[in-house]
Amino acid sequence: QVQLVESGGGLVQPGGSLRLSCVASGGIFSINAMGWYRQAPGKERELVASITRGGRANYADSVKGRFTIFRDNGENTVYLQMNSLKPEDTAVYYCNADVATMLGAVVTGGVEVWGQGTLVTVSS
Repeated sequence: QVQLVESGGGLVQPGGSLRLSCVASGGIFSINAMGWYRQAPGKERELVASITRGGRANYADSVKGRFTIFRDNGENTVYLQMNSLKPEDTAVYYCNADVATMLGAVVTGGVEVWGQGTLVTVSS
């Protein structure tokens, strides 16, 4: 089964930076789009950034100019570089990927896979 594992979260002061990583593993045939979502206390889960296999990125308006999403297809990894962090960025950040998997000789269609999440806390 495909697994996504996020890392890089933690406590940071306003104005600081963090880099989140998400590594996909297990029975992967190919990965199309990948993305980062977040869920802040009392709010709905929202898309932060997404990136196609070819590297085209999209961002939520709230993070444009501060966050950068990029990926390493050879390592099945997607990153989120977060700069100029604000208290309102505090949330659990989840990695997401659209994955075609292999089960024996069978290749599946696109399957949406989620990581367990990593907590980012921005506070002074």
